[in-house]
Amino acid sequence: MNITKEQIDDLNAVVKVDITREDYQDKVEKILKDYRRQANIPGFRKGQVPMGLIKKQYGKAVLVDEVNKLIQDNLNNYLTEEKLDVLGNPLPKQQDNFNWDADEFSFEFELGLAPEFEVNLKTKKSIPHYKIVADKKMVSEQVDRIKRQYGKLVSKAVIEKGFEVTGNFSNESEEINRDSTIELDKIKSKKALDALVGSKVGDTVTLKTKGLFKEDYLLPSVLGVSGEKAEGLNIDVDFTIQEINEREPAELTTELFDRLFGEGTVSSEEEMRAKIKEDAEKQFEQQADQKLLNDVTERLIDTVKFELPVEFLQKWIQTTGEKTLSEEEAKDEYEKSEKGLRYQLIEGKIIKDNNIELQFDELKEFAKGFIKSQMAQYGQMNPSDEDLEPILMRVLSNQDEVKRLSEQLMSKKLLDLYKEKANLKVKEVTYDNFVKEVYG
Repeated sequence: MNITKEQIDDLNAVVKVDITREDYQDKVEKILKDYRRQANIPGFRKGQVPMGLIKKQYGKAVLVDEVNKLIQDNLNNYLTEEKLDVLGNPLPKQQDNFNWDADEFSFEFELGLAPEFEVNLKTKKSIPHYKIVADKKMVSEQVDRIKRQYGKLVSKAVIEKGFEVTGNFSNESEEINRDSTIELDKIKSKKALDALVGSKVGDTVTLKTKGLFKEDYLLPSVLGVSGEKAEGLNIDVDFTIQEINEREPAELTTELFDRLFGEGTVSSEEEMRAKIKEDAEKQFEQQADQKLLNDVTERLIDTVKFELPVEFLQKWIQTTGEKTLSEEEAKDEYEKSEKGLRYQLIEGKIIKDNNIELQFDELKEFAKGFIKSQMAQYGQMNPSDEDLEPILMRVLSNQDEVKRLSEQLMSKKLLDLYKEKANLKVKEVTYDNFVKEVYG
């Protein structure tokens, strides 16, 4: 067997594979002899079928199969030995009048080669690195929410602003009959508020559903209808008042601090506010990091320039999917995937240039941290190694989970690299301003 390469240009090459009779004959003969020993053909005893009949019946199929195996194994070895960085897979060139009855065969394969390029993380224009801060207003709102959540309900005779009211919502034609509790602070409609304030237990107030609440998600749960039905719902509902309560804010005591943050963690309102700020900013950091990762990715795609073997890639897309595409369909698919392919190559270059590797021990620790964070959501703050180990082994035995965690760990390593080497400019913003700037 002989394999040679013809370089068409920097991004395209053709590999020619020449196969002689000596390369495949022994394997083909051995397989046909095995077939002969096992063949059950009427008129012949098992193992006594003439070899000529075996060759006539199975010879061509065995030859094609063995030649294809030879090509696949040797072509892959050649690409590895020659250190050819190919895109997609080699594409066989169409050969007219190919003759499988010949003793020698020649096959040609088109290659799309990865371009050579350099990546400079120090882009000319700086990339914003958001630092999201929890301002005093946000912290105060959270303190107020905690006070209300852990406060006590005091029964009242007449509704006033800020009270909580329990009652029955009904509309016979829409089959609505639901007992619910509403907070007057969450009502948007001034007309509804005016109708409720001053009412007593036993009174029935008619409310219009459209624009009733400040948040749209409240209406379906209050009325007991689907979100789809609640969207755009504009009807009158009768609200019969059953119970009126004022929620007295909880006092900020050591008992409440221990309940919220763990024993001895917080001992004063000042420390509580500092803890709320710290915890909020930790959560915001994940969002800021994801934004940074996206921004660096976009900037690198825009600034790192290189050519791709477009014609080859479109042909590869056209012929290697579940179904053969037309040239126009393949072109469309290429245009959709080009950006992703470019970043895949850029990311691979960054990983190689900076010797970034994933070690199993690192992945194991990363998975352990992920499991701990999941358990913390269910109140298990400090699980023991004995508790963690069986869960960890179960996670690491799942290939999909290992792949997902490996991708997350690689993203973290790339993010750390970008923070160290990219041209970043820290931009401190409140969460509200971050949302406005990023999501409009």
